[in-house]
Amino acid sequence: MNLHSRKSRPSWSGQLAFILAAAASAIGLGNVWRFPYLAAQYGGGLFLLIYVLMVVTLGFTLMTTEVAIGRRTRLSGMEAFSGVHRGWKPLGWLVTLIPVIIVPYYCVIGGWILKYIFAYLFNRHLALEKTVETVSATGEPVVETVTEIVHVSSPDFFSAFIAHPWQPAVFGSVFILFSMWLIFSGVRKGIERSNKIMMPLLFILAIVISVFALFQPGALAGLKFYLLPNLSEYVKDGSFDFVRLCKTCLGAMGQMFYSLSLAMGIMITYGSYMQKTDSIERSVRRIEILDTLVAFLAGLMIIPIAYALGNGPEVMQKSGPGLLFVALPQIFTKMTLFGLPFGRLLGAIFFILVFFAAATSSVSLLETVVASIRDRTGVSRRTASILTLVYTLLMALPSALGYGHGPLGGVIVHGMTFLDLCDYVTNNVMMPIAAFFTCLFVGWAVGSRFVEEEVEYDGHPFRAKVFYRVMIRWIAPVLMLILFVTFVASGLGYFSI
Repeated sequence: MNLHSRKSRPSWSGQLAFILAAAASAIGLGNVWRFPYLAAQYGGGLFLLIYVLMVVTLGFTLMTTEVAIGRRTRLSGMEAFSGVHRGWKPLGWLVTLIPVIIVPYYCVIGGWILKYIFAYLFNRHLALEKTVETVSATGEPVVETVTEIVHVSSPDFFSAFIAHPWQPAVFGSVFILFSMWLIFSGVRKGIERSNKIMMPLLFILAIVISVFALFQPGALAGLKFYLLPNLSEYVKDGSFDFVRLCKTCLGAMGQMFYSLSLAMGIMITYGSYMQKTDSIERSVRRIEILDTLVAFLAGLMIIPIAYALGNGPEVMQKSGPGLLFVALPQIFTKMTLFGLPFGRLLGAIFFILVFFAAATSSVSLLETVVASIRDRTGVSRRTASILTLVYTLLMALPSALGYGHGPLGGVIVHGMTFLDLCDYVTNNVMMPIAAFFTCLFVGWAVGSRFVEEEVEYDGHPFRAKVFYRVMIRWIAPVLMLILFVTFVASGLGYFSI
């Protein structure tokens, strides 16, 4: 542990700054495309209800724990655990390794978003080479390569983009440089100031698109599906399908886990910048509200739009790039306002919104890596930022060039591209393990009083103290263990979730 880094720790200007920064970290791509997809897959209204319950119980417990650990130790995740108990140093390395793996491929996806903003604003097209089979004059089959010009609204635009030999890497690098510019500027001048601009804009854009979506013909059917729990979907052959209900609960718990930026060292790092006079309990509750509101608005944007086309369930079954970069651009071209075409402008606005969500999360991931380097080595913030920048630029290349039809698309590991493999290992394996052992660390190794005392440091009682003790010692570890076993079993093909 580097004591110089601990003594020279930067801090947020106040409680509002911390809340905006933490909420900005939690609000990312998972809220924008993953939440609507899962809500549609698991029955709409019931999934939404279960998700909210997960956030206010398990999410509150884990976030309170991480923020309190960070503020009490004034260290990043790498050094915080060993700073309290030497035997728990491996856990610090684990929570640090997760953002180290995530940030390069996350920035690549951020580059995809930049490309779509550029294409919408400047009406750009791409050339896509296709292999077609024709018949010659003699009747013999002939294979030819033809070049087709595709627009951003075409389902082939994404394939043309990721197959390009250099564009994914260039746009990904631009996204990395933008994020690192905020990191170089420091905690208050960079991260805090940018969040005060991007967060309000994100909410405004989300509300604008949500209202616009609800005015599309047929959108009310999607709104009803999204808001009203429908237990009839859980009835199979005349009996209630408890297996499907369990899968819905696991899906909601997994989404809560990713959405709140838990088990990645982010909340520990941001907590270490938190002032001692600020209330942890109130801050966590407000972060939960902001994050859940954005997830809710994302569903309000996308599900009614999909239903307005008349094939909502089919569209919503597509996840990841299939939803965000293929299905939605096609939807935007068909949207009108007072009978006038409005799709291109709406598409640009939507991807600007997604850019804000991705940028705030990438900044928190990068800041966690920078803080870990500083705590471990004692180097200056500038040096740690340069090291992080070089690493991210280099490690982003396999994800940028190896996805789908990219130049390195033939490199497959365990049936997955490099990007998909990093995403699966971190989200489905490493994060549940880190959360599970964090619960054991606080609940059993050092005791819940370690967190409770920090929460009450500002002089206000910890209102959820009894609830927190039960959750951190018993319920949260069991739920994390179930989540981990479920994802591993699913990955091995025993069943699908």
